[in-house]
Amino acid sequence: MLTIHVAEESAGTAVLVDGAAIAAIGPYERLAEAHPQAKVRRWPGILTPGLLNPYGPELLEAMYHPDPREAEGFGTEPIGGERAKRIFRADPARVGASARRGIQRMLAHGTVAVAGELRSRAVVDAVRRAGLAVGRRPDPLAGPASLSPTPLILLPGLVPGGPARFAVFDVADRAELVRRGAGTCVATVIGGRLVYRAR
Repeated sequence: MLTIHVAEESAGTAVLVDGAAIAAIGPYERLAEAHPQAKVRRWPGILTPGLLNPYGPELLEAMYHPDPREAEGFGTEPIGGERAKRIFRADPARVGASARRGIQRMLAHGTVAVAGELRSRAVVDAVRRAGLAVGRRPDPLAGPASLSPTPLILLPGLVPGGPARFAVFDVADRAELVRRGAGTCVATVIGGRLVYRAR
């Protein structure tokens, strides 16, 4: 099934997705005229190649991401440090479930790739199943582990024939994205599938 993704502030670089791959990139009008049967998804902001989060181990192995049903005992924010280690020691099965919830948080921040050496089999499996790409970690790392790290690391540009992996942010341009951060994400696509959509 063909889908055209177009963002208001970058209509000149709409993306035509065919399955898990990018079939074409170009002005929305040209793509829509050439493929009138394609479904159209319109987004506010800009369409980007998505972000690499270099803090895979720190966010997915060293932090516990509570289940919403655990809010009374653990709260809703990620837990790090010794408390996270105690939670994982008490119940090692929580590592995989926590990683899956952590990945959902990353997707909500436009992350389509992670970096860093992942050691936990459950975390590696969760990353693979989510379709996240695995990239190289910059050296040195500039700031603390975060879902919206500083500086933001955009992946290389999208190309026809390449994987349909990108994110859309509700900002006017990349300068505003850098200023406001990855929390402005409104949509993340991996393998041609919409894996996150802001409500």
